[in-house]
Amino acid sequence: MRRVFACCFTTRVSNSNTRSNQNQTHTPHQHQRSGETMESQHVNNGNDNSSALIAEHNKINLSTSTAANLIVNNDFSMGLHSWHPNCCHAFIASAESHYPEGTSANSVGNHAVVTNRKECWQGLEQDITDKVSPGFTYLVSASVGVSGPHQGSADVLATLKLEQRDSETSYLFIGKTSVSKDKWENLEGTFSLSAVPDRIVFYLEGPAPGVDLLIRSVVITCSSPSECENKSIGCNIAGDENIIVNPKFEDGLNNWSGRGCKIVLHDSMADGKIVPLSGKVFASATERTQSWNGIQQEITGRVQRKFAYDVTAVVRIFGNNVTTATVQATLWVQTPNQRDQYIVIANVQATDKDWAQLHGKFLLNGSPTRVVIYMEGPPPGADILVNSLVVKHAEKIPPLPPPVIENPAFGVNIITNSELSDGTNGWFPLGNCTLSVGTGSPHILPPMARDSLGPHEPLSGRYILVTNRTQTWMGPAQIITEKLKLFLTYQVSAWVHIGSGTTGPQNVNVALSVDNQWVNGGQVEINDDRWHEIGGSFRIEKQPSKVMVYVQGPASGIDVMVAGLQIFPVDREARFRQLRRQTDKIRKRDVVLKLSGLDCSSILGTFVKVKQTQNSFPIGSCINRSQIDNEDFVNFFTKYFNWAVFGNELKWYWTESQQGNFNYKDADDMLDLCLRHNIETRGHCIFWEVQATVQPWIQSLSKNDLMTAVQNRLTGLLTRYKGKFRHYDVNNEMLHGSFYQDRLGKDIRAYMFKTAHQLDPSATLFVNDYHVEDGGDPRSSPEKYIEHILDLQEQGAPVGGIGIQGHIDSPVGPIVCSALDKLGILGLPIWFTELDVSSINEYVRGEDLEVMLREAFAHPAVEGIMLWGFWELFMSRDSAHLVNAEGDINKAGKKFLNLKQEWLSHAEGHVDEQGEFAFRGFHGTYTMEIPTLHKKIVKTFVVDKGESPLVVTIDLSS
Repeated sequence: MRRVFACCFTTRVSNSNTRSNQNQTHTPHQHQRSGETMESQHVNNGNDNSSALIAEHNKINLSTSTAANLIVNNDFSMGLHSWHPNCCHAFIASAESHYPEGTSANSVGNHAVVTNRKECWQGLEQDITDKVSPGFTYLVSASVGVSGPHQGSADVLATLKLEQRDSETSYLFIGKTSVSKDKWENLEGTFSLSAVPDRIVFYLEGPAPGVDLLIRSVVITCSSPSECENKSIGCNIAGDENIIVNPKFEDGLNNWSGRGCKIVLHDSMADGKIVPLSGKVFASATERTQSWNGIQQEITGRVQRKFAYDVTAVVRIFGNNVTTATVQATLWVQTPNQRDQYIVIANVQATDKDWAQLHGKFLLNGSPTRVVIYMEGPPPGADILVNSLVVKHAEKIPPLPPPVIENPAFGVNIITNSELSDGTNGWFPLGNCTLSVGTGSPHILPPMARDSLGPHEPLSGRYILVTNRTQTWMGPAQIITEKLKLFLTYQVSAWVHIGSGTTGPQNVNVALSVDNQWVNGGQVEINDDRWHEIGGSFRIEKQPSKVMVYVQGPASGIDVMVAGLQIFPVDREARFRQLRRQTDKIRKRDVVLKLSGLDCSSILGTFVKVKQTQNSFPIGSCINRSQIDNEDFVNFFTKYFNWAVFGNELKWYWTESQQGNFNYKDADDMLDLCLRHNIETRGHCIFWEVQATVQPWIQSLSKNDLMTAVQNRLTGLLTRYKGKFRHYDVNNEMLHGSFYQDRLGKDIRAYMFKTAHQLDPSATLFVNDYHVEDGGDPRSSPEKYIEHILDLQEQGAPVGGIGIQGHIDSPVGPIVCSALDKLGILGLPIWFTELDVSSINEYVRGEDLEVMLREAFAHPAVEGIMLWGFWELFMSRDSAHLVNAEGDINKAGKKFLNLKQEWLSHAEGHVDEQGEFAFRGFHGTYTMEIPTLHKKIVKTFVVDKGESPLVVTIDLSS
């Protein structure tokens, strides 16, 4: 935004400001989680009565009759949440600092300081688009001050920016006050709009460049709050009231409609067998001919952007011989440019026997023109019954406390009689198999366990022999319920072997039955007559009533041998200490700053301060199109990440969901954002080998037409974006799918790589797959991945990088490191391309993330890490986010930021006799400051990779 006007002014000159399209385009059922210038009355300033303006913070309770504040976080008690500096910088000053004279620290509290202002119009702003109604008068009151190099007083102004699609942006003056240094003043004014534009931004501005603007509270209220509330929009932000009108159908079907079908009101159905769960009536969506038909209500104007909403519905199904089906709550959003977006809120498996409760959550990033919530999902002919629907502003739930684990006994095996010194005592056969003890198994501890446990006594050499197996699940078992502790991460280790008579590869699995739910403790594929290491991990986060561990897997009739089974809690802190030392070796370099340009005697002993501003190691994140409409998201993303990958917007099913109908606009918008912020991008993905992800029109093509489509996809995508994506995942998840290979032959995979390289030689081409690093999937073990890569290379495929997705649970460092070591022998750069971890406890989630980040950062073969998102409601896994839906950084997010800070080097000291200052620091960009008698000298330099010390010559005379 660029506007030109004098710093002292009464009229404003505005220029055109075209707004970019801010929402995604979708085909109807590609659901995903993802004005005119007005005048205003000028009000003279009163005395400083700002204490009366400090209102209750945060969202408004619609049930109160008092005037509600439109401003979120009006007193900055939540930092800068919902506020945004306009082409300048802002921070929150504590009560103990930076407050004008005449006030005490207790009376001031936190306040915002807007600094680095280069223009008088630069200040602090907040979007209030969805909170203003036409025809109402709004009262504005703000407590403001100034600080910095100025004499006399400075004007502070309150302004509205009004953005209208296809017309110039206009600016509405609200009011101003004259502020003296070290004094708080109250700025007051009013405004009214006869029509609501596409976007309304309130901001404070005015002082001359270089003068800091101080703000301690802002209040905007409707002058007629009761009338505003009656409108259901305007002053209503998000509160505790249900935004659904007639939610229990007490007023019949008013405010409800059918989406492609009829809706009917009932007090009972099926000869009285179906009655409301609550209230007197319920509604049905009937005569449905499509799965998306259902019952709907428009909630435009009642739902606000950047607010999280909880959705609860009571539903069931009836008719057409359908006894169970998925009922889904979906949001249809129409953007200002008439593009449709579908957001899946939640679904539930409903039946024709009982009412079921559906629960979910959603948030809108952009400013929609229409919003409709509806129920859909069951097969055509089945009715959807709805007893009630509630949509409320989501309550902020305090995080769980950090787990307190008494006597964790790290490294202690919880398996009874693991060495079989007492025969099979403590073990029992699962099923009608037979257990006996044999000898001849390895005496050494399996390598991954040895890496965790360190020096260890030899194993006994005894093993359990399992014979007479008639089912794959039969094997040795133990009950371990009482030995497990919640939230501890357990490593699983064993040697396994299978008997003769196999006809092909056999999977062996250490499994846990947790209240009859299968939990994977590790798997391995065996196709020879050797002992194999099996390794995995697990964690229990809810108190179980029964936990059984057992070994299963080979086909019936095949004997299984198990030796040295260990399950023990891992000491993560001990591992972290080791990783810090390794990180220091591979991610840091000795640096010598050689100072010149001044007399040696004059710089001897001079104080030097070195600060790293950016670590060059790539740490990026997945983003999606709708998120870049959310300023809070963009601010966090551009501040803490230097790489990006698009979640869906570059995938073929997105760019060409219907044959010949292309959508590159979403990817273009996201790429533009990254280019503006110097963020590198990965191209994910050109193809996806898993059939379920291939759009129907492609699946219906003949072999020749499919080959043509593949060629067109390669040419179209890589020509359009040549040189813009640093990496491409060429054919995603080839270890887990084979759609293109099955139809076009084995050579098609190498062809994709070779053609992509010809079209864009600058891009590094990656393979990309999941469960490579966790020991849980024999299809994608490191050995299988290596075999796959070598096979591609033998066919001439220019494979340039190895992608490990990293969707992992309860990670254990040595297991992850073992996979990296094995893959590292190929000499290709390894990237974690889709990293996420999940735990209901934010502290444990942060520990899981720390495990993965430290293992990757400490391994010499790893050259980058991409998180698969970080913002709640916009991730593929639950309980995986680092930032809550409305922008609060949670405990896991703070762990991430602490690690980012740890990986920045700072040093200070004095120049030695040789005119040098030496330190050791992480690779990346640095600034050096040296104060002299006349000025402070600031220089920038870069520390790149290298074995020998880096000598940086800095000329102090220039």
